[in-house]
Amino acid sequence: MAEKKPKKATATGGRRRRKPAGASVGLAAAELQAAAPPGDVVSLHRTIEDDGGKALATYREPYGGKWLVMAALPIDLVAATPYQRNLSETHVRKLETVISKLGRFLDPIIAVRTGSHEEGGIKYWTPNGHHRLSAMKTLGAKSITAIVVPEPAAAYQILALNTEKAHNLREKALEVIRMYRELARLDDASEDTYALEFEEPAFITLGLCYEERPRFSGGAYHPVLKRVDEFLTRPMHAAMTVREQRAKTVLALDDLVIKQVEALKARGLTSPYLKSFVVARVNPIRFRPKDAAPPAFDETLQKMMQAAEKFNPDKIKTEDLAKSGGVPDEGE
Repeated sequence: MAEKKPKKATATGGRRRRKPAGASVGLAAAELQAAAPPGDVVSLHRTIEDDGGKALATYREPYGGKWLVMAALPIDLVAATPYQRNLSETHVRKLETVISKLGRFLDPIIAVRTGSHEEGGIKYWTPNGHHRLSAMKTLGAKSITAIVVPEPAAAYQILALNTEKAHNLREKALEVIRMYRELARLDDASEDTYALEFEEPAFITLGLCYEERPRFSGGAYHPVLKRVDEFLTRPMHAAMTVREQRAKTVLALDDLVIKQVEALKARGLTSPYLKSFVVARVNPIRFRPKDAAPPAFDETLQKMMQAAEKFNPDKIKTEDLAKSGGVPDEGE
């Protein structure tokens, strides 16, 4: 039998880079300012200057051709959207040091005008730039450069737009549930209307769990919820009741899992993955094919609670834990 040829290593450590698209898309550089901006963009240009800012350029972004305004905004009129993750003080201090040392601010934030949401003198929200904005305010800057997006909906596209600092699961989930509450106030839209903004229905449920239990080990449950949770079709203000019940169910399961984890510890078994290990053992869809339709949320969680109650710590051996992996119980 012919020997298999060894796979060639790639610059990305074994993963092949995606090939560029066969056809060019978007706009050429000379086309970004070739057309006259529409009325709403012209109006935004004027509004920025009425607010005491300065519109530096009006142009279309090169991929989708959507209009943007590059502007300098009075920094006191800008705030982070009120439902995004908390600041990382370490990250802010690092940014302050770098900006101060270089004597330059070169990375504009993204901003939208708040419109009817104007509060406390704030006229612009940034869904992508919380840490940079905070650093500049601490350094005493008078203004900040921003790419101002005419469409207010951009304020809710935090997870899709935010490339400033990678989210962990807790941050994603808390950001989604805060945004969920804000959007639920605005209209009768259902969850799937904001599928892009929320990314996963599981983040909504997990966000409620984290609010109730800050040290909740969401990473242990995320693989299951990602498969059985789904966007609800009823209006979000009504769907919140269902979400709250789902979160209560997950937390009730967590109580049972914690009890079994403590029993394992009492037997001298130690591992940073004890909770993930127990959750995996009681997961009824663990070996179900990924392309198979999973059972309903309530059915799956009910089976997991029954399995958690029957879980026998005395049958678990050290080698069983050695084979396991997953997300550490805390601080994922």
